[in-house]
Amino acid sequence: MVEFRVLARTALLVAAIAGLRCDAQSMPGTSGETLSGKRIVLADATREHSAVLVAGFSHEGGNGTGAWVKAIRGDAALAGVTVYQVAMLEGAPSLIRGTIKNGMRKGVSIADQDQFVVLTQDNKLWRQLFGVTTDKEPYVIALDAKGNVVWRGHGAADQQEPQLRAALR
Repeated sequence: MVEFRVLARTALLVAAIAGLRCDAQSMPGTSGETLSGKRIVLADATREHSAVLVAGFSHEGGNGTGAWVKAIRGDAALAGVTVYQVAMLEGAPSLIRGTIKNGMRKGVSIADQDQFVVLTQDNKLWRQLFGVTTDKEPYVIALDAKGNVVWRGHGAADQQEPQLRAALR
């Protein structure tokens, strides 16, 4: 009977440890394209330095990402942080994705087009990473130099940007 209890406790401990490992999220290795036409894998581009990813998962959500990028770039306390704006287009019909990208390109300066990434794959994985609950808002994650998510937020920049700043200190 004692052996069974020890075996049962060991099995529960192993299951708990395995469950913790499954909860840890790593950034998907999805290849995307910047608005300037360069191939990029965000997991590689953000390696070894802190970064902030601001993402939209719909037209409406994407409209709010610009305010976030402007707030982050305008904050002197966040001056050393690399910022990537991300648009997920997997749900858009492939025939109009080019038109959508052209429209986005017109609204982004040439200097910022290398940091604006269009993704067309792994929507579910990216939604999990950002903690998406609604498509109507922009989502933000802050990553440390090891690629760990140190902060998540969504909604208007003016209400949450101070929290992001505090998380990256």
